[in-house]
Amino acid sequence: MAEFKNKIALAKALWSNMQIIKVKPSLNWFLIKYMGKFNLLNIDGQLIIHSHLPSINSKAFTRFINEHLLARTEGPSHAQIGLTNACPQNCLYCYNKKRKGELLNTSEIKQAIQELKKMGVFWLGFTGGEPLLNKDIVEIVKSVGDDCAIKLFTTGINLTEQLAVDLKKAGLLYVSISLDHWAEKEHDRIRGYIGAFRTALRAIDLFKSIGVHVSVSAVISRKMLQGNQVQEFLKFLIDLGVHEAWLSETKPTVEAFWNEASVITEEERLSLVRLQDKYNKEGKITVNYLGHFEGREHFGCNAGNKMVYLDAFGEVSPCVFTPMTFGNVRDKSVQAVFGEMKKHFPSESCCFINRNYALLKKYSRGEAPISKENTLEMMKEVRFSPMSRFSRLNKKR
Repeated sequence: MAEFKNKIALAKALWSNMQIIKVKPSLNWFLIKYMGKFNLLNIDGQLIIHSHLPSINSKAFTRFINEHLLARTEGPSHAQIGLTNACPQNCLYCYNKKRKGELLNTSEIKQAIQELKKMGVFWLGFTGGEPLLNKDIVEIVKSVGDDCAIKLFTTGINLTEQLAVDLKKAGLLYVSISLDHWAEKEHDRIRGYIGAFRTALRAIDLFKSIGVHVSVSAVISRKMLQGNQVQEFLKFLIDLGVHEAWLSETKPTVEAFWNEASVITEEERLSLVRLQDKYNKEGKITVNYLGHFEGREHFGCNAGNKMVYLDAFGEVSPCVFTPMTFGNVRDKSVQAVFGEMKKHFPSESCCFINRNYALLKKYSRGEAPISKENTLEMMKEVRFSPMSRFSRLNKKR
């Protein structure tokens, strides 16, 4: 009965936005079926499915309908920006650790944000390094405007109560706190930082207390998955009272994980999908597994197509997990670099880096990210999987 009521509430919320009526029925049916797998949360007036989509009663969601479902813009829908590469933690799987260069200044970051929005971005993630170490983060968040969902990925380091309040006032909708294990010593070991666990818990409490949607961003290792430890971790998160578990498996972005033993199998991906569906039906926590959102049955992998990543130095990559560059925003506009990149990236049905990590061994040559020249050479060998269900439905005729 609770599941039925949730679907009714979802349908009413969707259809209250009259633009959705103009979307072709097959796409509307796809969205209702997909979103119906999650519990609709009301956080401070925002109706939220999960934190990889805007709240469905927001201007950002209306832009999703108008620009991507109706106009079918060629530009990206999602983007992430590194606000700094500095971070006192030392995670083995960190996708940014070896990147270097001249940091973008606040003016350059704000300009890039506006370019991305004009291209179609309605969901923007701020990452790092540790983004809270950027002294202008509140100013940057405020510059985004109220027609783009904003998500902050943070360890919680440098967070104060006043900063949390200021970020919410500036327009922050979602925050995702890094937490990889329920045992303090193990999390601190994974993060290479004593105190990481307690810092994360404090950040969760602070953001919850001011009415921000709080998720835990967790990197699931194959060891946890094969040892049936994910459910124990989810129970821990339920007890913490977070709104969402944002799950991703360890990605083969850095050399330590460029081997078959480190990369999730399709059966393991599906086991996490089933686990997500089970917990979402119970309704105690929203489980949002990236491999579900990006699976062939849903939106697929849109790295370099509907997703773009600007690192803290201005290099443009297909996503945070792809250590390659197609150019720097100091040399060309974001739109120009993205346009060149998208020629090489069709939307596909499975994770690009999980499928093509072996090529990194050949083309990285110690660089992070791989130079544009070597990136283009690598792309000649890349083979893509078929399109996802959403992409097939939304394809221009």
